[in-house]
Amino acid sequence: MKRATVFVVVAGLAIAGCRQKAPLAKSAAEVPPAAPAARSALPPPSPRVPETVAPPAPRAVAPRPAPAPAAAPAAPAPDAATLHIDSDVPGAQVFIDREYVGVTPLTAPNVKAGNHRINLSAQSYDGLAENIDIEPGPRDLMFKFKEVRLDASLDVVHKHRMGSCKGRLIATPKGIRYETTDKNDGFNVPLAALDIFDVEYLAKTLHVKLAAGKKYDFTDPEGNADRLFVFHRDVEKARQQMKGQ
Repeated sequence: MKRATVFVVVAGLAIAGCRQKAPLAKSAAEVPPAAPAARSALPPPSPRVPETVAPPAPRAVAPRPAPAPAAAPAAPAPDAATLHIDSDVPGAQVFIDREYVGVTPLTAPNVKAGNHRINLSAQSYDGLAENIDIEPGPRDLMFKFKEVRLDASLDVVHKHRMGSCKGRLIATPKGIRYETTDKNDGFNVPLAALDIFDVEYLAKTLHVKLAAGKKYDFTDPEGNADRLFVFHRDVEKARQQMKGQ
């Protein structure tokens, strides 16, 4: 009995000792709040200022070179001519020896002395052509499109009622004349004094009637109607030009 009592007492002391050593749990209300973490003592970072990009330096522009002075016109050669060409129709095209040189009025320098063919053309007018002997130095040339030009001639036979006579028809801007050995048959009148002036190609006859009333029927000595036609064409063209002036 004593041993059992001693065992119980020892066990009770052991349990009591264990209870004293174990820590007592505290309620959540008894636990003091945690102290806030200490903030860093460093100063706040300063705001970042964007970098300013400097504009590119302007490129140096090289100065433009001064324009070269215009070359002085070449002096005409001592054996050349300077032609000043004009016309009564402005803007006519000019050709010297078939080479185009410009429109009127113009100056053609350094034209070699000698014989040259000069052609001019203008709208609504017949072209002009002339062979000119040119000497060194300046020279003025005037071409007239509006001027009446006529220099035509034709050998003819005048058919009379009885027989015929031979002669020559000559036409210029001043008029038309018939030269023949028969003095009573010839005439010389202005172009405007022709009442009738026409040609019958098939009949090979040129009909001329003067304002005075005399009538002529001309034929070609060789029966060539083409020569009669060309003579009539040139004279009639001059007559129409004179009417238009």
